Formats: sequence, structure tokens, C-alpha cells
Amino acid sequence: MMVKALIFDWGDTVMRDYAFEGPMYAWEKVDWIPGTEELLKRVQDKFTCIIATSADHSGKDDMIKALKRVEADKYFQQFYSQKELGFKKPDPHFFEAVINKAGLLPDECVMIGNMYEKDIVGAKSAGLKTIFFNENELSGDFPLADAIVNQMKEISIDLIRRLK
Repeated sequence: MMVKALIFDWGDTVMRDYAFEGPMYAWEKVDWIPGTEELLKRVQDKFTCIIATSADHSGKDDMIKALKRVEADKYFQQFYSQKELGFKKPDPHFFEAVINKAGLLPDECVMIGNMYEKDIVGAKSAGLKTIFFNENELSGDFPLADAIVNQMKEISIDLIRRLK
């Protein structure tokens, strides 16, 4: 089946998680992950872009406020947080809730995330395609990642369409 949606993790995938206290929208400093805005510009007209987080300090509205600080909110059509979904990553129910609310099937979605155990293992167990954003170049075996990239600029539309 053809990919219709890209589901992005939030912290350290779209925006840098500096681990300051409280919700990200109130932090003194917020930043994009390098290359993510360029990726979103390339894919926003070809795929539904969804952002889904398990952040403890932020619900959906808090996440949107933080995204607005770097003008990232405009690239996403749907926003989900564990606070509203009732599940946290890596629970497969988190990913199932996201795709059900989005009206999609698992094999129509690609999860892009920076934490192998939370983002990739959980998404794969729910039937999604996966791209592990390994910015820190962790070594090891990541068998459930359909693709591994170290920089966001490595993700292309062609790569997304080739995922099995």
C-alpha cells in the first residue's frame, strides 16, 4: 500500500529537547532539529504530516504553542499527545490511536523518530513503516527500523516510497 502519512515524534526529531523544566512552549530557548523544516517543506504537499508525542509536560495545545515559536505548526495537519490519547510510546495502542483518529491504516503510515525503543519498536509492533533518526549515531543493531538516517536531509520522498 502507498504511504499517505508521515508521523513525526516531537522532541529531538522536530524540535530540540533541551530538557528545561516545564512545557517547551515556556522555555527560554527553542530550536528546530537541523534539516527538519526543509524536509517538511518537501513532503507537506505529498503526505499528511502528523506529530505525535509522549512528552510528560505537554498536551496537544502546549505542543502546538511550542511549534508556533519556530513556525513549525503550519506543516502539520494533525497533532496528538499521550495526554489526550491515554497511551504512551512504545505502547502499540499509542500508535493505533493516532492512525485510527487520522483515519489511516498502519501500512499507509511512516513513523519518524529519534528513540529506537519508544518510536521505532512501538510503531513497528503496530504495523507502521519506520525511519529511525539516529542523529547521535548510536551503534548497534536496529532490526525494526525500515530505514536509518543520521540527518533529516537524508530523508527523501523516494526513500519514503521505497519503504516496505
